[in-house]
Amino acid sequence: MAEKSGRLRLLDILRGFAVMGTLGTNIWLFAYLGDLNVMFTFHADAWWTSFGEFVKVFVLFLMNGKLLSLLTIMFGVGLEMKYQQSLRHGNAWPGVYIWTAVILMAEGFIHFTLVMEYDILMSYGITAIIAAFIIKGGDKAIRRAMKVFGGFHIVVMLFILISGILLGLSGGNVSLGDMKETVLLYKDGSWLQQVEYRLSHFIIFRMEALFVIPMNIFLFLLGIRLMRSGYFAVDEEGKKKRQKLLQWGLCLGLPLNMLIFVPGGYFDLPVRYLFAPILALGYMGLIARMVEGSEKLWLWTRLEQVGQMSLSCYVLQNVISSVIFYGWGMGFGNKLNPTAVVGVWIMISCVQMLFAYVWLGRFKLGPMESARRFATVLITKSKV
Repeated sequence: MAEKSGRLRLLDILRGFAVMGTLGTNIWLFAYLGDLNVMFTFHADAWWTSFGEFVKVFVLFLMNGKLLSLLTIMFGVGLEMKYQQSLRHGNAWPGVYIWTAVILMAEGFIHFTLVMEYDILMSYGITAIIAAFIIKGGDKAIRRAMKVFGGFHIVVMLFILISGILLGLSGGNVSLGDMKETVLLYKDGSWLQQVEYRLSHFIIFRMEALFVIPMNIFLFLLGIRLMRSGYFAVDEEGKKKRQKLLQWGLCLGLPLNMLIFVPGGYFDLPVRYLFAPILALGYMGLIARMVEGSEKLWLWTRLEQVGQMSLSCYVLQNVISSVIFYGWGMGFGNKLNPTAVVGVWIMISCVQMLFAYVWLGRFKLGPMESARRFATVLITKSKV
């Protein structure tokens, strides 16, 4: 896990793993034409009623929220690296980083409009700006902010959890509503009609992005704390700390996230938004342990390359999924069983690894990363 060309290899591997794992959640939204109900078990058939239903719930148990949490933590790690770079060069903070976050928000808006309504980049852009000012206050400000934002998020999620349990005991049902209109649009509508639909429902589709900001701030700051505390160091002390992440993350995270198998879906939201980050830390420790055991494995190099151009691969995987499943493309939406959907996810992941391998063989940065750097340089020069 030694540094390579000024980069810490493990960080890129974790980013690559997180990006491809995020598709393990989003693939169901594409495959079922935007029907959010497929992400939850409110009205789904019980997971034991068919092999296909078990496959879907099992993949969601492993992926839903976990890899997104890991990706969020890695964004926090990246923020810390930018901050330390700024200190070394004697530059004002947040300074240029604010423009980087604004550009990320702009990229997210374009991605939201043209590709996918559940984009995460806009939320990350807002989170990055808030975290950039918090980090300026030092470790004490970071710890205080983690308590405030983390505590607020926990209280909200516990309220949702208790409400769901009480609703279930009273015989009520949780519902996300009828999404037949959305399904028909992605089945039969043109790409332009889908763009118009996203823009006309902008507020509704951005509700989750706003809802998760407190959690995102906490995870950004957690990434900063982990980086400062040496959890990614290549020495023996770093290995010991990652081993603790592995043990605590899996021992606590696995049983808590297994609550998704409880019928009725009453634990679905807490699993995604409260328990998933715990298991994400376990995944972090597990991947690190596996890399340490076989550093030369070809898979790590492929994941590392995906991580080096994570933004490009994130957008690419959603574009490919749109082409495969939506009606204006190949039209496979609502036509594949869950096992086949998992197969498509694996296929797209392989395409991403091949794309990253070929692209980085010719260029230093991914296409989206190059565009962001160009835009940042252009804006900062115009401000001088």
